[in-house]
Amino acid sequence: MAQKKVEHKAKKIEERQELPEFHPGDTIKVFAKFREGDKERVQPFQGTVIQLKGAGESKTFTVRKVTRGIGVERIFPIASPNIIKVEVKKHGSVRRAKLYYLRGRIGKESRIKQEAVETDARPEAVEAK
Repeated sequence: MAQKKVEHKAKKIEERQELPEFHPGDTIKVFAKFREGDKERVQPFQGTVIQLKGAGESKTFTVRKVTRGIGVERIFPIASPNIIKVEVKKHGSVRRAKLYYLRGRIGKESRIKQEAVETDARPEAVEAK
């Protein structure tokens, strides 16, 4: 019986749409579903990935952004059905897996060397290169 339960969970993870590959230091935009009373809406959350944690179904990632001088961190489970999609905006160049040191930095100190990600939003621009 336990074997069936494990297989069922693995199948459930496979059915989940694939998220793009991202790493700590990358700037991403996560579109998550929220329920407010009886209404459900999608809210984007854009920030820097400061950690990836766990493995398999319990894997999570933490995204940090600073809004009006206040740091906000959200932890998202990879296998959550509430995550609609994830867009990678920029790839960051960092040498650590956990970027907890960003919590103590403010303003320009907290910048990470980044490079923009080419998107397929304008296919004619990509073909012109």
